[in-house]
Amino acid sequence: MSDAVQHPDVPDTYHPDPAILELADWLGDPVAAADFPQARIRFRNDRAAASVGLAGLDDAQWAAHFGRFQPLPGNLPQPLALRYHGHQFRVYNPEIGDGRGFLFAQMRGADGRLMDLGTKGSGTTPHSRSGDGRLTLKGAVREILATEMLEALGVNTSKTFSVIETGEKLWRGDEPSPTRSAVMVRLSHSHIRIGTFQRLLAHEQADEMAALVDYCLANFPGPPPPADAPALDQPAVRLMHHVVERMADLAASYMVAGFVHGVLNTDNMNVTGESFDYGPWRWLPEWEPGFTAAYFDHAGLYAFGRQPEALHWNCGQLAVALRLLADSPPLIAALERFGPLYMAAVARRWCWRLGVVPQGVEADTQLVAACEAQMRDAKAQPDAFFFAHRQALGGGRGATGGALAEAFAAYQSVGDTHRYWADPAPQSLLIDEVEAIWAAIDEGDDWAPLHAKVAALRRMGKAHGPAPAPAGHAA
Repeated sequence: MSDAVQHPDVPDTYHPDPAILELADWLGDPVAAADFPQARIRFRNDRAAASVGLAGLDDAQWAAHFGRFQPLPGNLPQPLALRYHGHQFRVYNPEIGDGRGFLFAQMRGADGRLMDLGTKGSGTTPHSRSGDGRLTLKGAVREILATEMLEALGVNTSKTFSVIETGEKLWRGDEPSPTRSAVMVRLSHSHIRIGTFQRLLAHEQADEMAALVDYCLANFPGPPPPADAPALDQPAVRLMHHVVERMADLAASYMVAGFVHGVLNTDNMNVTGESFDYGPWRWLPEWEPGFTAAYFDHAGLYAFGRQPEALHWNCGQLAVALRLLADSPPLIAALERFGPLYMAAVARRWCWRLGVVPQGVEADTQLVAACEAQMRDAKAQPDAFFFAHRQALGGGRGATGGALAEAFAAYQSVGDTHRYWADPAPQSLLIDEVEAIWAAIDEGDDWAPLHAKVAALRRMGKAHGPAPAPAGHAA
């Protein structure tokens, strides 16, 4: 870990650590940010900034670093557009990479983890192809909302760190144009994708892949795999176990949150299991496994109920790539853990969201099935369902409905004390509310509804508390 850098722009809790520079010669391309007409701060996430020692920046410093991309002291001297390939809707595409973003900085968080600041909408790169490298302001606002809601529901997600309006007018085929533009910065625990490994396989770069595996193991440590798993002396096999465990938990967290990501391509899969890059996302209006978020997902490949399958398939593509370094059997053994890990994660997270004390995976899985059946039959909106049953349990009234009442009989409430649970209705984030928040900004430059929603979602997050970690993990 690097020592803190003393500089007038940053406090002494900022610990730069541009570890990616060890790999930069073959992992990315140095680029420059676009020179935008203006840099008007629209959202600064001081909660996230405090976690990496940057909350003390004043607005002028913030705009200079996250709108004009002046390097942070002791950090990357120039932004790095990362190289990767990926399966997009299961069609392999070698012509991708960071086309409208870059890695801007790395630092150690207050918890010691290596954290990245990456961008979206920061201009063209060698990977832009025909794109303009820009981001609409609406897209940035949607990402603020998605990340705040997901964080409140216990999903391991990137944080929307900064949104700055850039003063350009953009034309887009899928929304009214011209529309306003923005540059966004996200805070993430890595931007190493499954597609990063796929590119190294395509180029048969075994030495570079071994170096990337070592980088991931050193900077994104996970719990030890089962002691009887084969070939644990091989770094690639250990990494495969870590990624499978993280992806199984991520898939479960989406399902318990009632969230549909929309574009679960391998280039959107972070090996830390951290969800990121939100485009056509949706929350379920009712419990419907076939619900899709992307209008272009005609086959329903990434429908709500198929998300676990998609993440499992993506883990399989990582196993294929890691065959450059390891034999198939130990990689397959790691991949086969996905199903049981996913079921355990669903049970654990479901009880957490309901506010009940878990009774063991078998009993908890039966509770999940009973809840799903009731939601499906009643066409219930998941946020309202969880909220109502949590209120009922907390008030000692119990759950209603035959099979569900029987399933709940053995469960104890965790005892909710936060005032959120006395609210008349839960927080949710259905598309009509998202559009209304954007309309206030678009039509009247009124940001109050957005800021009020962020505050309300954070209050909900405090009421839920942190999501439970798997057994053997740090919380």
